[in-house]
Amino acid sequence: MKTVLITGCSSGYGLETARHFHARGWRVVATMRKPRAGLLPADERIQLLALDVTRTDSVAAAIEVAGPIDVLVNNAGVGLFGAFEATPMATVREVFETNTFGTMAMTQAAIPQLRARGTGTIVNVTSSATLAPMPLVAAYTASKTAIEGFTASLAHELGAFGVAVKLVEPGYAPSTRFAANGEERMRGLVPEAYAPYAQRVFAALTQVAEVTHESDVAEAVWRAANDSTGRLHFPAGADAVALAATN
Repeated sequence: MKTVLITGCSSGYGLETARHFHARGWRVVATMRKPRAGLLPADERIQLLALDVTRTDSVAAAIEVAGPIDVLVNNAGVGLFGAFEATPMATVREVFETNTFGTMAMTQAAIPQLRARGTGTIVNVTSSATLAPMPLVAAYTASKTAIEGFTASLAHELGAFGVAVKLVEPGYAPSTRFAANGEERMRGLVPEAYAPYAQRVFAALTQVAEVTHESDVAEAVWRAANDSTGRLHFPAGADAVALAATN
């Protein structure tokens, strides 16, 4: 039985991905900052762990308690929408702490066991914002683009030891809690001067015909985790797939 450890399983992509792997017979280590009963089936193949990817001690403890894993899915992330001019650098650093450094910390903690066994896969979830520039998400896009470069380089580095590293790039997913989870962080980030422009951007988003669903991301992560072709990029969702085709 294979084991996958997934970060950010309290909702959205992470929760759906945990369900997806469990339904296919895997042992799932589902992590989140505050584990809640009832999110996933009460099953011996599911282990809920508390994990804050921004804390070194929490990362180390989760890796140790989880035991041997075959796949690490770095899904935990925070959103940010607003004018960069109005975004405090403390907020930018907060986003990078989770989206960028949290992913790196989890990866670094998992590498020794994967390298020693000469097998395994690391899947880093980024965003279709890395495929085509989008307005009012500059800091968020920067945090995800950093992981794109990190992953591409690491794929070569770990490939020498039989460990695969993949990217999953979800599209625009209005059904997730991206905006709600970052509501406090985003307050005041659209000042009056930017309001008309932001309204046009919001209006355009409501007209998007093809969007991404949680199940699209779960399936893309599944394919990435089981891929043996050397493929790096896995766009997730019809809109992300269309964007990737233009690049």
